[in-house]
Amino acid sequence: MERLAWRYVMLSKMTLRNLLVLGPVALLLTGCDVEDMGSWGSSDRFKEDFHYNYKLKSGGTLSIDNFNGSIEIISWEKDEVEVNGTKYAATEELLRQIKIEADSQPSSLRIRTVKPEPRRGNSGAKYILRVPKKLALNGIVSSNGSIRIENMEGDARLQSSNGSLKVRGLVGKLDAKTSNASIEVSAMTGDFAGHSSNGSIKVDGLQGTFEGSTSNSSIVARIEKMPAGRVVKADSSNGSIDLSLPDYKDQPLDLDTSNSSITLRLPAGAKADLRASTSNSSISSEFEVATTGTISKSRLEGRIGGGGAAIRLSSSNGSIRIQKL
Repeated sequence: MERLAWRYVMLSKMTLRNLLVLGPVALLLTGCDVEDMGSWGSSDRFKEDFHYNYKLKSGGTLSIDNFNGSIEIISWEKDEVEVNGTKYAATEELLRQIKIEADSQPSSLRIRTVKPEPRRGNSGAKYILRVPKKLALNGIVSSNGSIRIENMEGDARLQSSNGSLKVRGLVGKLDAKTSNASIEVSAMTGDFAGHSSNGSIKVDGLQGTFEGSTSNSSIVARIEKMPAGRVVKADSSNGSIDLSLPDYKDQPLDLDTSNSSITLRLPAGAKADLRASTSNSSISSEFEVATTGTISKSRLEGRIGGGGAAIRLSSSNGSIRIQKL
């Protein structure tokens, strides 16, 4: 009995202590707006699907301006755009205020999600589109939402904040920009330019030029075919760079990072003028380098295979490795 009484006293003290801690929080929450509290707990409590169809010629242009939602674009063989989506909001009133506007012309289509006013609580829209395969994506933009493109022929310009960008099977130039999210590209033919902050860049099976920059994350790319004489650039801060170039033939390379490593893979017969430098780390090469300048643990200058295009590799506080494919 004494032991049970002791446990009861301890539990009572713990309960009192929890109430004392939660008290200020409870007082704070009573001052919050009820609608805002509802949006915190269920940002998509109210939903409404939408469906539209528009005629659009093959070879035309498509642009989308969206907020707080993903965009998915997949090709088909019809000269028509099928739009399926969902609007969502924290309240029924906010949901009613979200509008989907479209400017449809025979060779162009512009779609815009109109934000509710005043902008209070969470709201947004998500899109899934089927479009003609040959189409220029002239500005696909979303905030706080991902963008995915699959099997398209035409130049594409994609932009998001806090949303990933994924592209597969594109034939055409790609300009991809995002923040706080990744960029992933595969099986692409065309020039690639990708820029992210706090997100990785991964490119596999590219046939074209490459330019990538990010911060606080890595860049990994495999370029299967490269145009002659075009510069390959990769720039990261606080992230590693890993570049494989099986088709390397005298193209200039410029790779730069801080606080991380660089790994460059080239075919055995590569020819280049090499300049590699790092601080507080080391440089290693599987190629024979005929030195022409300073050589030390952290600096290497010379010719690979008798010399060729300029390869510049620069890192601070990270190793540099040059390997054979």
